Amino acid sequence: MKRTALYPGSFDPVTNGHLDILSQALALADEVIVAIGIHPGKVPLFTFEERGQMIHDCAIAAFGTDEAARIKVVSFSNLVIETARDLGANLLVRGLRDGTDLDYEMQMAGMNGTMAPDIKTVFLPASPASRHITATLVRQIAKMGGDAGAFVPPTVAGPLADKARG
Repeated sequence: MKRTALYPGSFDPVTNGHLDILSQALALADEVIVAIGIHPGKVPLFTFEERGQMIHDCAIAAFGTDEAARIKVVSFSNLVIETARDLGANLLVRGLRDGTDLDYEMQMAGMNGTMAPDIKTVFLPASPASRHITATLVRQIAKMGGDAGAFVPPTVAGPLADKARG
């Protein structure tokens, strides 16, 4: 049976933490679908197209062309579990940084498991090097003129600084 994992998030911008979890997901699944959430009420720093291109570029740089070919990028605006079902995913990947993430994600896994028992949630722990990274903090650092380069892949650092400057 083909193992297809859905890795949902905003990815605004793609961080080293996202790549850490994506690397782990590639070790578990035959295909990883990175699902970028689109919310009409929120204005992201990067467009969907820009985020999709960043994921693609980062994946090639980090994992090589063959591994990057196992990654698909889509957008979604409905429930994550519905997106997983619609795309044929049988795994839902969630990264965990700390106990707060675990508490929230356990609730979500329970709800999703009730709605779609055939789709299993897999928790992947963030590595110590990326455990503290959040896209929200990365955006704040960049918008306030700080250097966020230590928290994002090199292919993201330049575009992030440019966007933050306006």
